[in-house]
Formats: sequence, C-alpha cells, structure tokens
Amino acid sequence: MTMHDLVVRGGTVVTAEDVVRCDVGIVGGRIATLGDGLEGRDTIDAGGRLVLPGGVDSHCHIEQLEPDGSIHEETFESAGTSALAGGTTTVIPFAPQFKGEPIAAHFDDYRARAARSPIDYALHQIVTDPTDAVLDTEIPRLVESGIRSLKVFLTYDPLHIDDRQFLRVLETARRVGATVCVHCENYEAIRWRSDALLAEGRTEPAAHALSRPKVVEREATYRAIALAELVGQPIHIFHVSCAEVAEEIARAQRRGVKVTGETCPQYLVLTAADMDRPNGEGAKFMCSPSPREAGDAEGLWAAIRAGTLDVISSDHCGYSFGGTRGKWMNGQNADFTRIPNGIPGLAARLPLIFSEGVAKGRISLNDFVRLTATNPAKRFGLYPRKGTIAPGTDADLVIWDAERRTTLTNSLMQHAIDYTPYEGIEVVGWPVATIARGRRLMHEGTVAAPAGAGAFLAPVTL
Repeated sequence: MTMHDLVVRGGTVVTAEDVVRCDVGIVGGRIATLGDGLEGRDTIDAGGRLVLPGGVDSHCHIEQLEPDGSIHEETFESAGTSALAGGTTTVIPFAPQFKGEPIAAHFDDYRARAARSPIDYALHQIVTDPTDAVLDTEIPRLVESGIRSLKVFLTYDPLHIDDRQFLRVLETARRVGATVCVHCENYEAIRWRSDALLAEGRTEPAAHALSRPKVVEREATYRAIALAELVGQPIHIFHVSCAEVAEEIARAQRRGVKVTGETCPQYLVLTAADMDRPNGEGAKFMCSPSPREAGDAEGLWAAIRAGTLDVISSDHCGYSFGGTRGKWMNGQNADFTRIPNGIPGLAARLPLIFSEGVAKGRISLNDFVRLTATNPAKRFGLYPRKGTIAPGTDADLVIWDAERRTTLTNSLMQHAIDYTPYEGIEVVGWPVATIARGRRLMHEGTVAAPAGAGAFLAPVTL
C-alpha cells in the first residue's frame, strides 16, 4: 500500500460531478489516491465535514498600480493570507497598462510583486492603449510567456477603450488564442448622468448607483457581444449585476455566440440602499457596476441555475475607509465621481456563496464547487491542475464545516483593508482548514503561509 505524505481522512469529497465519502492521499503536493483506509505519514481528520477543491478566484485586484501612481493597499502577501482564510488557493489578478505606455513599462515590476504570493496565481493583462506595437508584438509575446487572458474596460477614465480599439483587441486575441474579459458599462452615458447629478448637487455615495443604472450595463454588454460576434472571438463578461444583463448573455448563447459571464457576492447580498448610509459610510459599498435593488438578486440566482452565469468571483478591489490611500484619498468632501470604486471580498466569497446558495437551497453542493473552483479553472486554462479533486491534480483542498454559523467581521477577513462590506452578516458554512499543494496553510483561522510559496501558473490551451 502506498505511504502518502498526507491523508485527509473520513471526509465527504465534493467535486463538480460527485459527492463521495473517501480518504484523500497526497504525495509530493499532488493527489495520489482516493479510497478508504489510506496510510500517511501525517493525517488530518475530516470526519463529518466536506472536502472541497480549493477555491479559484478568477477576478481580483491585488497590489495593482493605478494611473495616478498609487498602488492598491492589498499586497500579494496580505491577499494570499485572506484568500487562504476563506478557502481560496488560486487567484488571478491584473497586470496594468496605461495609455501612452507599452505593456512592458510595468509588466516586469508586477511579475516581481506577484512572485511574493504565498498561493498560486495566474495573471490577466489589462489593455488600455492597443497600439500597433502592443497588438502586433507585445500581446503575442505575453501569450507565449503564459499570459492568455486580456482585460478591457468600456468605461472609466483613463482606462476605457472605444469600439474600434475593442475590435482590434478582439482581432488580436483571435489570432493568438487569448481570452478577452470585458467590463461592460457605457462610458459616455455614465459621464452624462454624472454631470447631471453633480449639477443637481448630488455628490454623495448614493448618487453612484444613479449615475450608472442597469441600462448602461445592459447596452454595453449587448454592444460587446455584438462586436465579439462580428470578429468571431469568445469573450467573458465580468461582474454581471442584474438579470437584465444576464438575459443579453443568454440571448447570445442561444444563437451560438461564444460568450460567458460571471457575477459576484456583492450583487447577491448588497443593494444600492447600502450606499445611502450616513456619515459617508455608503462609500464602503461603492463598486462598479453598482449593487442593484432589493429583489434583483433572485434574478441572478435564476441565471446561475440556468448556467448563463457560471462563475462567481470576488472582484476583490480593496480601498480602506480611513487613511490617505483609501476611499477618501481625494479628500473627505470628494464627490461620488472621485471616490475609488471597489470593495474587498477575497475571504468572504466562499462563505457567502455557500450560505446564500447551498444552505438556502438555491444551488447544490456540486454547483457550489463548479461556480467557485471548477469553472473558473476551466475558463482560464488551469483545469484539471486546479478546480477539482482527482489523482494527478494539485492537492488544493478545503475542509468545510457545512453547519458552522459564523458572523462575518473584518478581523476574520485577514486582509489589509480596514473594513468588510459584509460586516455582521451571519453565514452558514465555514472553512476549517485550507491545504495548498499538500501543505496545510490555514487551520481554524490561523494562516501560516510564507511569502513566495505560490507559483505562477501558465494556462494550458484556452
């Protein structure tokens, strides 16, 4: 009988397809055996608990450089700690590009920052200035080096690209075999609405939702899909906020267009009303697209069950509420257009989706694994190394207590940000231990993960 380095014993193993009570035997950081009565030099008792694949968060902003020269507070070290605390073992953040500069201006620096990650990671490349040199030389080189997904913005100063630029990115991606991920909101419509709101004296965080209603997201999603259909290039729509946008994706899928979509916990548990809290507290809930109205979440759950939205990421983008680098970096009296968008969510993602989805009967255990691990790993070329439990895969596991009730607090998140927008929410289901490539890096909330222990993951063919 094989002597394993580590055996996770007596748990119920859950994958996207199966639920099986068995032991998991690990050798050399990979899963070697699934069976009963396995022997190991070390063991972890998972009796009465679930054993899940480590979460794959395919949309998170970590230690990201911004056009104004600022850098996100969340470092790769703190992000890795937070991820492990919440049961995530793989992240895919974003390497920046700024207008007027080549991709190479910041790429090596970002790779050096990422090399300090305590957990495994891949990278998306943001494209804001698709010049001939970027499209003809830099992107092909990136793809050869293992960066095979591109991110474009259809809104935001100074990141947005116009329709012609978007078409050129799509054309290049088709040629080199890259995936294109899109932030879909109408740039000019948001500017028009924002100007009108400011003229009315509406400067508070709650006006953020009014400046970018559903229709601006829905229109941009339709346009992005239409242009991708014209070129014949698959696209992935980030952070879908409502059923109306999901329906645009579903319509395209029904006619055979290769488009996929994701949503995030903030659109399932937060609403626009959260941005109307007093004393500027509403800024804690500002992200784009905006959280919508009470009741909109049920439409998203329907789209999730239908398979229209098949990934749930965190879109972790943390800015502290206090200090000079956070929400009030432009002053305590900054209007809503000058308050940084983004909320933290790395550690909260899996507990929120398990509680709102599985515990409340909206999705199955298999769906939970599929949405938070298997599908993101498949979408970005990391499967089967990541996102499942099978012989030969990386031993990334989460031991999960499906009955434990926990009230979310900022201290439990273990991130660098001074708040969580999910403060006070009670969840059912909680990660007891997180194992990454055979190493137990989190146990009962205590994380012990050395910087640089993570590895860069070059995707397989997408």
